[in-house]
Amino acid sequence: MGGVMSSVTISGDTSGSIILQAPSVAGSTTLTLPTTTGTLVTSNAMPTGSVLQVVSTTKTNTFSTASTTFTDITGLSVTITPTSSSNQILVLVGVTGIGTDVASAGATGYVLVRGSTIIAQASSGSAPFTGQLSNRNVGGTAHTFNHAISHLDSPATTSATTYKVQGRATTGTLYINTDPDNTTTVSSITVMEIKG
Repeated sequence: MGGVMSSVTISGDTSGSIILQAPSVAGSTTLTLPTTTGTLVTSNAMPTGSVLQVVSTTKTNTFSTASTTFTDITGLSVTITPTSSSNQILVLVGVTGIGTDVASAGATGYVLVRGSTIIAQASSGSAPFTGQLSNRNVGGTAHTFNHAISHLDSPATTSATTYKVQGRATTGTLYINTDPDNTTTVSSITVMEIKG
């Protein structure tokens, strides 16, 4: 004697209906519905490497600091809340800055920070900056540079996580989005949650 499949019919608000059909399998299968509003995905889950969410901040105003220690670049930060602790965060940064404005040679540099922890930092050197983010002024000429960095981070959390850029100058002043002649640009930081 063949088994009998059970089904539940849900009528639509205006017309049509949805039929929930039980599969013809032995034992019980549990389908857990989400506790929040949203849309049920009727196909397979997104594959590893899929982009789940994107958050971005564009800094359009200017910033400068004469600090010789790494200092938050105001407005160049972004916060994301990962949906799973096994997912990764791809961080993309574009910064426009110039070197120091003094006659003697000096360097400016940047670091990428998660919360209060510097990430993607060089493992050696007297001033280990993040990636390519450093520039030098020679002979009193302040050069403008467009800096870019990409870093795939593993924060291992589902709590709100802030990524930001810090900068410093060894001598003189670090300028962001402007130079002493008041030429202005923009900088940005974008984070993407990548399914692990």
